[in-house]
Amino acid sequence: MRKAGGNQANTVTEFVLLGFPGGQDMQIFFFSMFLGIYVFTITGNGAIVCAVRWDQRLHTPMYILLGNFAFLEIWYITSTVPNMLANSLSETKTISFVGCFLQFYFFSSLGTTETYILCSMAYDRYLAICRPLHYPAIMTLHLCYILMFLCWVFGFLTYLVSTVQLSQLVFCGPNIIDHFVCDMDPLMALSCVPSPITEIVFYILSSLIIIFTLLYILGSYTLLLIAILKVPSAAGRRKAFSTCGSHLTVVCLFFGALLVMYMSPTFDNPAKVQKIIALFYSVITPFLNPLIYSLRNKEMKAALKKVLRLE
Repeated sequence: MRKAGGNQANTVTEFVLLGFPGGQDMQIFFFSMFLGIYVFTITGNGAIVCAVRWDQRLHTPMYILLGNFAFLEIWYITSTVPNMLANSLSETKTISFVGCFLQFYFFSSLGTTETYILCSMAYDRYLAICRPLHYPAIMTLHLCYILMFLCWVFGFLTYLVSTVQLSQLVFCGPNIIDHFVCDMDPLMALSCVPSPITEIVFYILSSLIIIFTLLYILGSYTLLLIAILKVPSAAGRRKAFSTCGSHLTVVCLFFGALLVMYMSPTFDNPAKVQKIIALFYSVITPFLNPLIYSLRNKEMKAALKKVLRLE
């Protein structure tokens, strides 16, 4: 588990992810529950991706962005749940040093990419409702693909330096992480040498991303709401609210948990609270995504029925 290293007493070569507490029966329960959530999430989001890919009616910027978002959710939940499933049935619950920091990088990068994609979706809805005459000329498929590309690139570049800096810290023991995922707080707590600069840079960066993306989305939806209230017909208002309601629901769920996790004094909260909050935005939100979008959108509902051969 540890090895001697130079002038340092011991260097950690693997971490122990405690996950959720409980005996064998409880661990089997957690395994069954998370396996069910994972299978449903992969199936539901995968169906959305297939529906957007195969149904010509959904080859519009709004649905292409939604398909990209569903594709992201598949990878986001995959960055945590498979390891949780393995740990539920494992006696050692270990993860290698490299594996831990790779998980931290992908977990952080995919979460950041999600905030950028939600901004792109808000921009698309703003143009469609507030500038309908200019929408086809501005939001072309070419621009849509450029936005998706930039979201992924910047999402994976944002925490690259922070991950490298964090992995260079000295971890000489203990190596027990009271969490189900390798995240900044528990890893910083295990570092033998304090590194306030690395921690401050990470949280400033996280705060700026959350604040600016959330302000942009809220600003877009404020303008949307004003525009919708000016629509003369009740049917037109209902359609506009229906189109935007799904997206706004996902935004509230995802950003609500992020704000509690990264912009509140979580160091005073017990590990159990942090685990529940992280579980909410990393597992529950991707799980609810197919339900939210399919139940509130007639076109998506029809396309999903076609994909699933229900009609």
